[in-house]
Amino acid sequence: MNIFSSGNHFYFVLLLTLFFSSNEIHAQQLAADGSSTSQKPLDSLWQEHWFEHKKQLKLVGSNDDVAVYYDDQMPNSVRWPIGVMGKCWAYVKQNYGAFGADPKLYVILHQVNGKDYGGGHPSPFFDRSHDYKNVIDCGLGNWTNPVGEQIGMPIHEMGHIVTSASHGAKGSPSDALWGDSKFMEIFNYDVLLNIGMKAEAERVFTQMQSQYDDFPRARTQWFKNWFYPIYSGYGKGKVLNKYFALLAQYFPKGRGNRFQRDLNYGEFVHFWSGAAGVDLKKTAEKAFGWPMEYELQLQQAKKEFSGVIY
Repeated sequence: MNIFSSGNHFYFVLLLTLFFSSNEIHAQQLAADGSSTSQKPLDSLWQEHWFEHKKQLKLVGSNDDVAVYYDDQMPNSVRWPIGVMGKCWAYVKQNYGAFGADPKLYVILHQVNGKDYGGGHPSPFFDRSHDYKNVIDCGLGNWTNPVGEQIGMPIHEMGHIVTSASHGAKGSPSDALWGDSKFMEIFNYDVLLNIGMKAEAERVFTQMQSQYDDFPRARTQWFKNWFYPIYSGYGKGKVLNKYFALLAQYFPKGRGNRFQRDLNYGEFVHFWSGAAGVDLKKTAEKAFGWPMEYELQLQQAKKEFSGVIY
């Protein structure tokens, strides 16, 4: 019997149509809360083996941009990190480019009931310690909603991947100047704006108006007097990315494409001026002061990195 006769062929096509339509609907249902639409297989369990972390993690959801893993204390009812962190990482890749061959960010969340597993850390894709994945590992006592520290900490750790792995260059030579968190303040603000969380971005902006640090001098306002004027005046996310692109292109690197040394303040201002396309010395004077040491460093930077123009 020929199953492809005109009558049977009709029913065969109808069955195929129903089958693929059903799967398409199922995929749309899965995607409704940000869960997986990707065909790439992921490990459902992942054993931590870094620092003091020894938890077995469970995959709770994924999409094209993130894979989210929880420890055994995290409630599975917390679903927002799948979609929200996916949006964050999608924007990061759009603005800063790819970070390795795997398009996903691996988001690990711990429910903290004491001192263990609190805080956060990142690991970029070229680190063996976290299985060569882009990883952020964060622990808090509450992950109910994407507000305050619950959204701020994961984005902060994501920013460390950006500062230490952009454009294929390894390391963050700026850390010696801006420390752990100064770039993350403008980074968090920019990411929150670009995923539509304007209220959270405004909260960051307001907080930064009264944020002071004691480096490189007392009462320095990194966000208010340095990063935000550059960000708002010279391209927003694009100017942030260009800074790292210029570092990757011109700042000295050695084996494994790793930066060989830290920046000084003159070089810092020179590369940010190149990113903005204007001389930022006056902005730096207001933000950081301008001792003769910085001036000499800047003049040397202009000679050594003459390809950085503005």
